[in-house]
Amino acid sequence: MKIAILSRDGSLYSCERLREAATERRHSIEIIDPLSCYMNINSAAPSVHYRGRQLDRYDAVIPRIGTAITFYGTAVLRQFEMLGSFVLNNAVAVIRARDKLHSLQLLARQGIDLPITGFAHSPDDTGDLIKMVGGAPLVVKLVEGTQGIGVVLAETQQAAESVIDAFRGLNAHILVQEYIREAEGKDIRCLVIGDRVVAAIERQAKPGDFRSNLHRGGSANRVQISSQERAIAVKAAKTLGLNVAGVDILRAKRGPLVMEVNASPGLEGIETTTGLDIAGMMIEFIEQHRHAVSRSAGNRVVNNSPKPY
Repeated sequence: MKIAILSRDGSLYSCERLREAATERRHSIEIIDPLSCYMNINSAAPSVHYRGRQLDRYDAVIPRIGTAITFYGTAVLRQFEMLGSFVLNNAVAVIRARDKLHSLQLLARQGIDLPITGFAHSPDDTGDLIKMVGGAPLVVKLVEGTQGIGVVLAETQQAAESVIDAFRGLNAHILVQEYIREAEGKDIRCLVIGDRVVAAIERQAKPGDFRSNLHRGGSANRVQISSQERAIAVKAAKTLGLNVAGVDILRAKRGPLVMEVNASPGLEGIETTTGLDIAGMMIEFIEQHRHAVSRSAGNRVVNNSPKPY
């Protein structure tokens, strides 16, 4: 197969591992910077050009599109869909996952349990917004934040009002969520491929912090998940239309709560912690399902059967 990875930085661990896994299976693979692509959009002969040349058709495209380039990156991804390439996660699904508000609304609509969440831009009554999610302590998040950036724990009513007012002064959209104290700074990252959770790790925040992101200095360990957690992770990924997803779950007293669904989960933490070949599983998924692509209808979410975790 001829495979393309859409990424601005081919030296990242995830890109290197995907390249390695594809090469081991004797596939041709190229890393393409989506911002260097330009497109001819027409019904007769659509094309993608890259650094002065027209790209040939790829059998499959793996999007590793950073949040900062979601708009243009997904436009390039859609163009490859038009050309008949199988895309591991299609553009519509990536956009759904990147829009935190929309993704939470879709998950809630499907009956998936979440932390109680409020959404606001310029609330006239900050106190009522805080009361709506159960009062302090609570977590305030910038909608556009990633990897734990723009996430603040407000432990008192006064602190919560100050943080919300500060974010409001930035003219930013914010999410206000209940704080799940019993999670104790931990969450579960479930890596979903197709209709299986193929790996899971427990992430622990560093001392003095509540954010478990590994990019923020958190640590990780292998973890056994329940059948309920496994089912919720798969349902969350399918709800957003993702073939591959990182689903973050909090263990609350009332049961598992989905915190976030990531359309481009990093592989370093979960592969290093579990010792599993996640990149290889992703390439295997493409091998099994690339023929499911339909040029007229675009990609659909397809099922597979990798070894369950």
